[in-house]
Amino acid sequence: MNTSLANSGRMVWAALRMLLVLTVVTGIIYPLVVTGIGQALFHNKANGSVVKVDGKQVGSKLIGQSWNIRGTDKPDPKWFQGRPSNSNYDPLATGSNQLSAGNPKLVKMVEAAKKQVADFNGVPQSEVPKDAVTGSASAIDPDISPAYADIQVNRVAKANGLSVAQVQKLVKDHTDGRSLGFMGEPHVNVLGLNIALKELTQK
Repeated sequence: MNTSLANSGRMVWAALRMLLVLTVVTGIIYPLVVTGIGQALFHNKANGSVVKVDGKQVGSKLIGQSWNIRGTDKPDPKWFQGRPSNSNYDPLATGSNQLSAGNPKLVKMVEAAKKQVADFNGVPQSEVPKDAVTGSASAIDPDISPAYADIQVNRVAKANGLSVAQVQKLVKDHTDGRSLGFMGEPHVNVLGLNIALKELTQK
C-alpha cells in the first residue's frame, strides 16, 4: 500500500515538474525567442507593415482602407479606390460575403457595383475588371489589379489637376509583378499609390 502511494506520489511530482518545465519553455522562452527574432530580422513586418508619412501612421501595406470623402461613405474622386469590402476594411471582422458565384443576390450586387464603378470613372461597364466589383476573401485586400487602376487614371488626373501621363506613370511605377516571377498576379498597392499621388499634387 505504502509502495503504491509512493509510486503515485513520484509520478504526480514528475508530471508537475514536466508541466512547469513545458510551461516555461513553450509559454515564456519560445514566445520571447520568436518575438526577438521577428523584431531583429523582420521589424517592419512583425509590427504590421505600418506606413508612416511625416512621422504619422497612415495605414498598413497589408490592410486596405476606404478612400471616401471625409465624413461620408461616398468615394472621393481624388483618390484611387480599392476593392469592395463587406467589413469596411475592419481586420477584426474579416471575411467574404460567403455567397456563391451563381447566387442571385450576389449577381445583383455585382451588376449594381459594375454600373456604379463605370459611372464613377466614366468608362463603359465592359471595361470594369472583376476586382473592382468583388471583394477579396479577407475583405481587407490592400491591392488592386493594374486594370482597375488604369480605369481610374482619367478621373484621378482630372480631380487633382494633373495630366493623364503623370498619373499613368504613377500607376506604372507602383505596379508590382508576380512574386518570384510566377506566383500570383501583378498588383498595385492602393495606399502606396495614393501616398505617391499626394506627394505629386504637393509639388
